[in-house]
Amino acid sequence: MENQEGKQQPHLILANKLFLLTHPDVDDIEKVRLRDEVYNAVVSDDMAPLYETLIANGVLNLDQKVLDSMRAKIDEELKQLDEKIADAEENLGESEVREAHLAKSLFYIRISDKEKALEQLKVTESKTVAVGQKMDLVFHTLQIGFFYMDFDLISKSIDKAKNLFEEGGDWERKNRLKVYEGLFCMSTRNFKKAANLFLDSISTFTTYELFTYDTFIFYTVLTSIISLDRVSLKQKVVDAPEILAVIGKIPFLSEFLNSLYDCQYKSFFSAFAGLTEYIKLDRYLYPHFRYYMREVRSVVYSQFLESYKSVTIEAMAKAFGVTVDFIDLELSRFIAAGKLHCKIDKVAGVLETNRPDAKNALYQATIKQGDFLLNRIQKLSRVIDL
Repeated sequence: MENQEGKQQPHLILANKLFLLTHPDVDDIEKVRLRDEVYNAVVSDDMAPLYETLIANGVLNLDQKVLDSMRAKIDEELKQLDEKIADAEENLGESEVREAHLAKSLFYIRISDKEKALEQLKVTESKTVAVGQKMDLVFHTLQIGFFYMDFDLISKSIDKAKNLFEEGGDWERKNRLKVYEGLFCMSTRNFKKAANLFLDSISTFTTYELFTYDTFIFYTVLTSIISLDRVSLKQKVVDAPEILAVIGKIPFLSEFLNSLYDCQYKSFFSAFAGLTEYIKLDRYLYPHFRYYMREVRSVVYSQFLESYKSVTIEAMAKAFGVTVDFIDLELSRFIAAGKLHCKIDKVAGVLETNRPDAKNALYQATIKQGDFLLNRIQKLSRVIDL
C-alpha cells in the first residue's frame, strides 16, 4: 500500500469504478465490464467488509465460498501481523514496533475495514515520534476519507495536518497537503479556495496517489474559470507553461479555456457541451454538476455583457450560436437570481446593462454599517443609564 511516484492509489481507482457502476449515464455493457473489474479487485485484496457492503447494496452477488475464503485469509494474515507486533515489542526497538503496527494499519486499509483501519492508525500514531511520519499517517487517513467521501473525517484530518506543520514538517508534504485540501474544497463546492490551492501546487505536484497530473490540470482549469478574474486567468492559467504542456491531451479543455479568454463564445459553448460529459463522470464533480453549469454560464454571459451598455438579444444569440428564445430564457433566470446586472426590453428586443457602481455600493454599505453601529451604541447607553 506504500505509494509509488506516478501511481494512483488502487483503492481510489476502485472507488471511481464503484461510482461509475451506479452512474445513470454509464451504459449497461460498460457496467458489466466494471462489475467484473470491481469483483476481481475485491477478491484479489480480500476486501471482505467491502464485499459484504456491495452485496447488501445489490452491486455484487453473494458467493459464500469466496467470502469464507477471504475471511479465512484475513484471519490468517492478522494472526501473523499480531505475532510480528508481539515479537517486536519483546525483542526489538521502538521503530520496529511502529513498523509492525503500521503494517497492520495498511492491512486494514487494504481489506477496506474503515473503522479498524482508523483505530489502528491511532495506535500507530501513538508509537510515532517524527512529525513527517505522523503526517504520512494523516495522508493515509485522508485517502480513507476520499474513498468513502467522508467529509467530516477529511476536514478533521486536514486540520490535524495543519497543526502538525506548526511543529515542523518538510515542504514536500506541505505541498501535498495543498492538493488534498484543494480536492476537499472542490468536493464541497468551495471552488475559489480549491483553485488557489491547485494553482499553488502546479509546479510542485507530487500527489500521484490521488490522481494523475492530467486530471490535476483538468480540475485546476475548471475551478479557475469560475473563480479568477480575467487578468488573473491570463497570468496563472492561460499562459502557465505547466498547463500548456498537458492541456492539449485533455479533450475539449484547451478550446474551453482559450475560447472563453478570446471571447469566441460559439466555440466556447461547443467545447463546453463536450466537456460536460467528462464532468458528469467525475465522482468529485458530479454532485455539483448543475451548480457548475450555472456558474460557468454566469461567467461567460457577464463577460459578454461587460462590453456593452445595450445590445440586441439577436446579436447575443448569434454570438453564442443559439436561438433568441434560448438566450431570452437563460438571461431571465440569471437576472432573477441576481447573477446578471441587466434588464430585458422584450418589445425592442434589447438588453440594457445596469452594472452597479463600485463607489456607490461602498457608500451604501458604509451608511448601513454606520446605522447598525449607532443603534448598538444607543442600546448600550440605555443599559449603562439603568
